[in-house]
Order: sequence, then C-alpha cells, then structure tokens
Amino acid sequence: MDSLISRRNMLGSSALGMGALSLQSLFSDDGLLAADSSSNPAHDQLPHFPGTAKRVIHFFLNGGPSHVDTFDPKPELARHAGKLLTNTLTTERKTGAAFPSPFKFRKYGESGLEVSELFSRTAEHIDDIAVIRSMYAQVPNHEPSLMLMNCGDSIQARPSVGSWVMYGLGSENQNLPGFVAMCPGGLPIKDNENWQAGFLPGAYQGTYINSQHRELANLIENIEHPHISSASQRQQLKLLQNWNQKHAEIRKDDRLEARIHAYELAFRMQIGAAEVFDLNQEPKHIQEMYGNGVHGRQTLIARRLLERGVRYVQLWHGAGQPWDNHDNIADNHRKLADQLDPAISALLTDLKLRGMLEDTLVIWGGEFGRTPTVELTGSGNSKLGRDHNHWGFSIWMAGGGIKGGTIYGATDEIGFKAVENPTSVPDLHATILHTLGFDHERLTYRYAGRDFRLTDVHGRVIQEILK
Repeated sequence: MDSLISRRNMLGSSALGMGALSLQSLFSDDGLLAADSSSNPAHDQLPHFPGTAKRVIHFFLNGGPSHVDTFDPKPELARHAGKLLTNTLTTERKTGAAFPSPFKFRKYGESGLEVSELFSRTAEHIDDIAVIRSMYAQVPNHEPSLMLMNCGDSIQARPSVGSWVMYGLGSENQNLPGFVAMCPGGLPIKDNENWQAGFLPGAYQGTYINSQHRELANLIENIEHPHISSASQRQQLKLLQNWNQKHAEIRKDDRLEARIHAYELAFRMQIGAAEVFDLNQEPKHIQEMYGNGVHGRQTLIARRLLERGVRYVQLWHGAGQPWDNHDNIADNHRKLADQLDPAISALLTDLKLRGMLEDTLVIWGGEFGRTPTVELTGSGNSKLGRDHNHWGFSIWMAGGGIKGGTIYGATDEIGFKAVENPTSVPDLHATILHTLGFDHERLTYRYAGRDFRLTDVHGRVIQEILK
C-alpha cells in the first residue's frame, strides 16, 4: 500500500486553515516553487480580436422579472383587461384573463424608448442601453432556465459564463478572484452551480460572497487565520510543499491543483480584500449616490472590484428567487425594484464619470419572464400575479461597445411570445463573448475527447445592438 497520504485527505483533515495553505503562492513569487500557469487564471491571455469590453457586471434578478411590467410595454393588455385571450400558450400553472400592467410607462432620453416607472432611475440612462425584447428560454421552470442562462445548458453540468470569461481572458489581479458572485442573505436556486467551473479547471469557478454583511470576516469566510501568525504559516507551508512534491512524483490530480490554487488566492485576499471591501474609502457623495441598502453596497463593492481587475461580477438580488411573484405583483415588484433601481442608476453614472462604461459590459435580466395573463388559484380566483413565461422576455445590456437607445426584437401584441428576431440564450452568450474579443465558436476547451464551447453548436452574435 502507498505510504504517502493523498493531498485530498491531507487538505480535508488539515487544521492549517485556508490562509495558511495559500501562503504557497508567496513561495512561487519568491521562486521557491515551480509556477504552473495552466491552473492559474492570472496568467496573460489574448482574445481572438480587440474587444470592446474588458469586464462584465451582471445584475441577475433571480425568480424572473416581468417584462411587460418593466421594459416591454403592452397597451393591448389594457384594451383586453379581464378578458380571456385566444392566443395564450402553455405555462407551468393555470392562468386566466389579460392582466394589464399596474405600472405606468413613459418615454425617456433622446431615443424615446419606453420604460416602466419601476425603473425610472435606470431609464435616465436609456440612451446607453440596448433592450432585447425577444429573448426566449426552453422550459418554464427555474432550475433548468437558471442553468441555461448561467451555464449555457439546461440539462448537463457545464461551466458558467463567468468561468468561460476567466478561461478566455484570465485575471488582472492576483490578490482578488477574477470571478465574483454576490448574493445577499444566502444562495439562489441551484446554489453555486450558477457560477460553477464545470469541466474547466476549478480555479475558474466563481467566488461566492454573502453581501448582506458589512464586516470583512463575515463577507468572506476564513479570510483571516484566527490562531497563528504568518511566520508560522510559512513554516507549515514549507512542510506542505515537501509533501506536495512527493505526491507529484507519483500522480497528478487537476482537482487538487485547483484546490491548492484556491487556498493560494485566499491568502492573497488577506492582503487585498480588506481594502477593496472597505467602502469608507469612498467619498461620502459616492456612498450616498449608491445608498446604504444592501444592493447599493454590493453594487459599489462590485465597481471597486471591477476597477481593480476583476473580470466578471454577478449581482444576485437575494437568496432563493425573490422576483418569482406569482401573486400581488404590483406590491412585490415595486418593492424589489425600489431596492435595485437606484443602485443600477448610480453604477451607470459612476462608470461613465470614471471612463469605465465604454469598456465595461453591464447586463440586466433573469432566467425568464412572466405571463401577460393573470395567475389563478386552484379554485380559479385571481392571484394578481403572473406565472413563469419562457416564450418571450426581456434583458438589457449597456456599455462595452453596446449601441445605446436600441430596441432589438419584439414579443407579440400582448407579450406572450417572441415573434420578431427571436433571440436564444446562446445568441446572448455569443454576443457577450464577442464584446470581450472572442469568437464563440473558437473559444473551446477539450474535455472527454470533444472540444466544448459555451454556446455548444448554437449562437449568433447580435450585431444589431453593437456599435
């Protein structure tokens, strides 16, 4: 029997702490360890062509915001209010009559695009925004639709968009993760599968942060070692490195290499994270512009991460699926939008003032939309809410080479189905990668004897919304 303990068992049972193991990266900097750029997303990489974006921030409204109440006005619903419609489609639950939006729409900006009062602050930037009104998914269920939107496949476990971006571009800051997912209060549906690395090296997986907290120790678990000094950590890691070298002489395990890299990054974050998460370093007027609520704080943190070289930041609204408003959508959507709208507007203003909007891609949306018909109870009564709708919904993008003040595609007259320029999720992903300088058909990773890509065998770049 092999007398050497495996690194998996050693790491699993070790009490050295995440920060201690991560000191190994400092030895690499000093030339004490051999560097392995294949497992390190910080190494320099080049896109296929000059991109218009260098980084991405994605506001994810988990649960599914209603397009007909936000960015896709449908006056026909008011004309048919309370009447059963003949052109309805199959949804997950029973729905009834046409349900007009309880929110007012009006035109904004020089482009005159109509936006709901729910996002009136965001609408002030409509001339920088391209709204895709013809998105569609595959099924009206959260789990597969989340996987489709975030990982490109509703069935199989696949790498997330942020992981592909990391794989393609690498990171610009060795002291911070290149891909960060912030979700206040806990995890969304499907948990960390939404930012998984899949079959890509584990170093490309997103780092989760519970942004409801203010203290660094609560924001990032194990950011500080509670018991031993850096000098003691260095001694422990010298011993660890000797074990690693003996292990490497026998076998190599990419999963353990990824875990070691995560520990290395964690130690570096002890140096860099304290600064980036300290919002008191921001001028008072900037803090006030974003607001003191959790979404204002996490959006300001996101901007600080992006300007320090983080490639992909995903901002979730909260644990579970807060935008899944099957009932009382008027009150629930208003409450949620009030939490998010000022923060989005502040970010767009801030990025523009700093000259960052032109090379930062901003994305807004959820996993699907909601029905233009009202959802019914089991007894047939109105719930004053909307069911899931994968047939047609809206997302928007801004900055990063996007042609602002643009509408692309359309749903039918009541907002049930995408009928003009139907846009698939692979189309969206192909467009995101294009702004970053990648041909989505050429950004591949060989796994199990096949070259995989984010868009699989699908996807068309939406040139109509690009400058």
